[in-house]
Amino acid sequence: HMVEEGAAIIDVGGESTRPGATPVPVAEELRRVIPVIEALHAALPVPVSIDTRRPEVMQAAVAAGAGLINDVSALQAPGALELAARLGVPVCLMHMQGTPQSMQQQPEYADVVTEVTDFLLARADLCIQRGINRDQILLDPGFGFGKTAAHNLQLLQQLQHLVASGFPVLAGLSRKSLIGQTLGLAVDKRLYAGIALAVLAVWKGAAIVRCHDVRETREAIQMCRVVRDAG
Repeated sequence: HMVEEGAAIIDVGGESTRPGATPVPVAEELRRVIPVIEALHAALPVPVSIDTRRPEVMQAAVAAGAGLINDVSALQAPGALELAARLGVPVCLMHMQGTPQSMQQQPEYADVVTEVTDFLLARADLCIQRGINRDQILLDPGFGFGKTAAHNLQLLQQLQHLVASGFPVLAGLSRKSLIGQTLGLAVDKRLYAGIALAVLAVWKGAAIVRCHDVRETREAIQMCRVVRDAG
Protein backbone atom coordinates (compact mmCIF):
# COMPACT_ATOMS: atom_id res chain seq x y z
CA HIS A 1 0.00 0.00 0.00
CA MET A 2 2.71 2.51 0.99
CA VAL A 3 4.77 1.50 -2.04
CA GLU A 4 1.76 2.00 -4.33
CA GLU A 5 1.45 5.48 -2.85
CA GLY A 6 5.06 6.23 -3.74
CA ALA A 7 7.21 5.15 -0.80
CA ALA A 8 10.83 4.66 -1.95
CA ILE A 9 12.03 2.92 1.25
CA ILE A 10 10.06 0.99 3.90
CA ASP A 11 11.47 1.37 7.42
CA VAL A 12 10.98 -1.53 9.86
CA GLY A 13 11.75 -1.26 13.58
CA GLY A 14 11.07 -3.55 16.53
CA GLU A 15 11.92 -1.19 19.39
CA SER A 16 9.99 1.98 20.13
CA THR A 17 12.29 4.99 20.41
CA ARG A 18 9.52 7.35 21.50
CA PRO A 19 10.27 9.52 24.54
CA GLY A 20 10.14 7.37 27.69
CA ALA A 21 10.01 4.05 25.80
CA THR A 22 11.55 1.07 27.58
CA PRO A 23 14.23 -1.01 25.81
CA VAL A 24 13.21 -4.34 24.28
CA PRO A 25 15.26 -7.56 24.76
CA VAL A 26 17.28 -8.38 21.65
CA ALA A 27 15.52 -11.72 21.10
CA GLU A 28 12.14 -9.97 21.12
CA GLU A 29 13.39 -7.28 18.72
CA LEU A 30 14.57 -10.02 16.33
CA ARG A 31 11.26 -11.87 16.67
CA ARG A 32 9.38 -8.71 15.72
CA VAL A 33 11.43 -7.57 12.73
CA ILE A 34 13.04 -10.52 10.91
CA PRO A 35 9.84 -12.19 9.60
CA VAL A 36 8.56 -8.77 8.48
CA ILE A 37 11.77 -7.94 6.63
CA GLU A 38 11.84 -11.37 4.95
CA ALA A 39 8.23 -10.96 3.78
CA LEU A 40 8.66 -7.36 2.58
CA HIS A 41 11.97 -8.06 0.86
CA ALA A 42 10.37 -10.91 -1.08
CA ALA A 43 7.27 -8.92 -2.03
CA LEU A 44 8.42 -5.34 -2.64
CA PRO A 45 10.40 -3.63 -5.41
CA VAL A 46 11.85 -1.04 -2.97
CA PRO A 47 14.57 -1.39 -0.32
CA VAL A 48 13.66 -2.25 3.26
CA SER A 49 15.42 -0.34 6.02
CA ILE A 50 16.12 -1.80 9.49
CA ASP A 51 15.68 0.70 12.30
CA THR A 52 17.85 -0.64 15.13
CA ARG A 53 20.70 0.21 17.50
CA ARG A 54 21.91 -3.39 17.91
CA PRO A 55 24.61 -5.13 15.86
CA GLU A 56 22.92 -8.54 16.24
CA VAL A 57 19.71 -7.15 14.75
CA MET A 58 21.60 -5.33 11.96
CA GLN A 59 23.32 -8.55 10.95
CA ALA A 60 20.17 -10.70 10.99
CA ALA A 61 18.14 -8.01 9.20
CA VAL A 62 20.64 -7.58 6.35
CA ALA A 63 20.78 -11.37 6.00
CA ALA A 64 16.97 -11.30 5.77
CA GLY A 65 17.12 -8.72 2.97
CA ALA A 66 17.36 -5.27 4.58
CA GLY A 67 19.20 -2.83 2.30
CA LEU A 68 19.75 0.05 4.73
CA ILE A 69 20.69 0.35 8.41
CA ASN A 70 18.90 3.23 10.13
CA ASP A 71 20.44 3.71 13.58
CA VAL A 72 19.17 6.33 16.04
CA SER A 73 22.43 5.92 17.99
CA ALA A 74 24.66 6.48 14.92
CA LEU A 75 26.47 3.11 15.21
CA GLN A 76 27.71 3.83 18.74
CA ALA A 77 26.93 0.34 20.11
CA PRO A 78 30.09 -1.76 20.62
CA GLY A 79 30.94 -3.50 17.35
CA ALA A 80 28.25 -1.71 15.30
CA LEU A 81 30.67 0.34 13.19
CA GLU A 82 32.85 -2.61 12.24
CA LEU A 83 29.81 -4.75 11.46
CA ALA A 84 28.22 -2.07 9.24
CA ALA A 85 31.49 -1.77 7.32
CA ARG A 86 31.50 -5.56 6.79
CA LEU A 87 27.84 -5.69 5.74
CA GLY A 88 28.42 -3.00 3.13
CA VAL A 89 24.87 -1.58 3.05
CA PRO A 90 24.12 2.15 3.37
CA VAL A 91 23.81 3.53 6.89
CA CYS A 92 21.75 6.42 8.25
CA LEU A 93 23.39 8.06 11.27
CA MET A 94 21.06 9.96 13.59
CA HIS A 95 21.74 12.44 16.38
CA MET A 96 20.06 11.85 19.73
CA GLN A 97 20.85 13.56 23.04
CA GLY A 98 20.55 10.99 25.83
CA THR A 99 18.50 7.80 25.42
CA PRO A 100 14.82 7.35 24.53
CA GLN A 101 14.15 6.97 28.28
CA SER A 102 15.79 10.29 29.19
CA MET A 103 16.02 12.38 26.05
CA GLN A 104 13.01 14.62 26.55
CA GLN A 105 13.57 15.34 30.25
CA GLN A 106 15.67 18.49 29.83
CA PRO A 107 17.48 18.73 26.52
CA GLU A 108 20.15 21.48 26.56
CA TYR A 109 22.52 22.84 23.90
CA ALA A 110 24.76 25.87 23.68
CA ASP A 111 24.09 25.88 19.91
CA VAL A 112 21.91 23.04 18.68
CA VAL A 113 22.70 23.44 14.96
CA THR A 114 26.47 23.39 15.46
CA GLU A 115 26.41 20.57 18.02
CA VAL A 116 24.18 18.28 15.95
CA THR A 117 26.17 18.97 12.77
CA ASP A 118 29.54 18.46 14.50
CA PHE A 119 28.40 15.18 16.07
CA LEU A 120 27.10 13.76 12.79
CA LEU A 121 30.17 14.80 10.80
CA ALA A 122 32.44 13.25 13.44
CA ARG A 123 30.46 10.00 13.27
CA ALA A 124 30.58 10.05 9.46
CA ASP A 125 34.36 10.59 9.54
CA LEU A 126 34.77 7.64 11.89
CA CYS A 127 32.61 5.48 9.59
CA ILE A 128 34.82 6.37 6.63
CA GLN A 129 37.99 5.62 8.64
CA ARG A 130 36.55 2.19 9.52
CA GLY A 131 35.88 1.31 5.90
CA ILE A 132 32.33 2.48 5.18
CA ASN A 133 32.12 4.18 1.78
CA ARG A 134 31.43 7.90 1.87
CA ASP A 135 28.56 7.48 -0.60
CA GLN A 136 26.90 4.91 1.70
CA ILE A 137 26.35 7.42 4.54
CA LEU A 138 23.17 9.41 5.25
CA LEU A 139 22.72 11.90 8.11
CA ASP A 140 19.60 12.54 10.20
CA PRO A 141 19.50 15.46 12.68
CA GLY A 142 17.05 13.49 14.84
CA PHE A 143 14.09 15.83 15.15
CA GLY A 144 12.42 15.16 18.51
CA PHE A 145 15.28 13.06 19.89
CA GLY A 146 16.56 15.03 22.86
CA LYS A 147 15.34 18.38 21.53
CA THR A 148 12.75 20.92 22.63
CA ALA A 149 10.30 22.42 20.12
CA ALA A 150 12.60 25.45 19.88
CA HIS A 151 15.62 23.22 19.12
CA ASN A 152 13.66 21.38 16.41
CA LEU A 153 12.53 24.63 14.80
CA GLN A 154 16.07 25.97 14.76
CA LEU A 155 17.43 22.74 13.23
CA LEU A 156 14.86 22.79 10.47
CA GLN A 157 15.26 26.50 9.79
CA GLN A 158 19.00 25.99 9.38
CA LEU A 159 18.99 22.51 7.82
CA GLN A 160 21.10 23.80 4.93
CA HIS A 161 24.16 23.70 7.26
CA LEU A 162 23.86 19.92 7.53
CA VAL A 163 22.99 19.59 3.82
CA ALA A 164 26.17 21.55 2.97
CA SER A 165 28.21 18.62 4.35
CA GLY A 166 27.49 16.84 1.07
CA PHE A 167 25.92 13.78 2.72
CA PRO A 168 22.25 13.10 1.89
CA VAL A 169 20.09 14.30 4.78
CA LEU A 170 17.04 12.43 6.09
CA ALA A 171 14.36 14.40 7.96
CA GLY A 172 11.68 12.73 10.09
CA LEU A 173 9.07 15.28 11.18
CA SER A 174 5.78 13.49 10.48
CA ARG A 175 3.36 13.57 13.47
CA LYS A 176 6.14 14.68 15.86
CA SER A 177 5.34 16.41 19.15
CA LEU A 178 6.77 19.63 17.70
CA ILE A 179 3.44 19.95 15.84
CA GLY A 180 1.43 19.07 18.93
CA GLN A 181 3.26 21.65 21.03
CA THR A 182 3.07 24.37 18.39
CA LEU A 183 -0.53 23.90 17.24
CA GLY A 184 -2.08 21.92 20.09
CA LEU A 185 -3.04 19.03 17.80
CA ALA A 186 -3.53 15.38 18.75
CA VAL A 187 -1.23 12.90 17.01
CA ASP A 188 -3.88 11.83 14.48
CA LYS A 189 -4.60 15.45 13.49
CA ARG A 190 -1.09 16.43 12.41
CA LEU A 191 -1.22 15.59 8.67
CA TYR A 192 -1.27 19.09 7.17
CA ALA A 193 1.31 20.53 9.53
CA GLY A 194 3.51 17.48 8.90
CA ILE A 195 3.27 18.04 5.15
CA ALA A 196 4.34 21.66 5.67
CA LEU A 197 7.38 20.50 7.63
CA ALA A 198 8.28 17.89 4.98
CA VAL A 199 8.07 20.53 2.25
CA LEU A 200 10.26 22.91 4.27
CA ALA A 201 12.81 20.14 4.85
CA VAL A 202 12.97 19.38 1.11
CA TRP A 203 13.15 23.10 0.28
CA LYS A 204 16.15 23.27 2.66
CA GLY A 205 17.79 20.36 0.83
CA ALA A 206 16.69 17.15 2.58
CA ALA A 207 17.11 14.12 0.28
CA ILE A 208 14.69 11.80 2.13
CA VAL A 209 11.72 12.45 4.39
CA ARG A 210 10.34 9.81 6.71
CA CYS A 211 6.57 10.02 6.90
CA HIS A 212 3.38 8.16 7.80
CA ASP A 213 1.08 9.62 5.12
CA VAL A 214 2.86 8.63 1.94
CA ARG A 215 0.72 9.79 -0.96
CA GLU A 216 -0.04 13.22 0.48
CA THR A 217 3.55 13.87 1.48
CA ARG A 218 4.97 12.59 -1.80
CA GLU A 219 2.75 14.88 -3.90
CA ALA A 220 3.68 17.87 -1.76
CA ILE A 221 7.44 17.25 -1.85
CA GLN A 222 7.42 16.42 -5.57
CA MET A 223 5.84 19.81 -6.23
CA CYS A 224 8.31 21.44 -3.88
CA ARG A 225 11.27 19.82 -5.65
CA VAL A 226 10.03 20.92 -9.06
CA VAL A 227 9.88 24.54 -7.89
CA ARG A 228 13.20 24.29 -6.04
CA ASP A 229 14.98 22.95 -9.12
CA ALA A 230 13.19 25.09 -11.74
CA GLY A 231 15.16 27.07 -14.30
